Amino acid sequence: MLTGDRVLLRARRPEDVPVLHAELYDDVVLRSRTDDRPWRPRPVDDRSPFALPAVDDGVDAFSVVELATDELAGACVMWGLDQHNRSAHFGVSLRPAFRGRGLGTDVMGVLCQFAFCTRGLHRVQVETLADNSAMLRSAVHVGFVEEGRMRQAAWVQGEFVDLVVLGQLAAEWSQRSGGAAQA
Repeated sequence: MLTGDRVLLRARRPEDVPVLHAELYDDVVLRSRTDDRPWRPRPVDDRSPFALPAVDDGVDAFSVVELATDELAGACVMWGLDQHNRSAHFGVSLRPAFRGRGLGTDVMGVLCQFAFCTRGLHRVQVETLADNSAMLRSAVHVGFVEEGRMRQAAWVQGEFVDLVVLGQLAAEWSQRSGGAAQA
């Protein structure tokens, strides 16, 4: 388990899956804003995007627990793990009742600590919709730098919208956090 100031990141449990599926997948508008694959109706089974992941060197999936309440607050993932280039992408989804509490920023910080200090990665990246101000604030707060904008790169609810790409390097994280991230 990985602990921040406000959150705990732990392995996904079977009882997490229906809650995450109902609140983060079955909400068609939300899901279309957080995933580049088209939404399709899916039952809560092993095909749910929140199903317990098989061991996969390319994905580290976590459930997010709010420390103050000990409640399931959402999910996060480090995906696209590239061992050769020592890089990965982050994704964070919080249940509606847990948004606006600063949990996303803490999740991002815990994921950076894990990526750089435990996994030994060199670079991490976030891609988010240009109007996702919460993710943009969280990423910048923990040291991500905007690297570019992909114009009209995402099809969301009937229109194309811009994607913002942000990145952070291990040396930047180490300098900000005083940690021992590898370069």
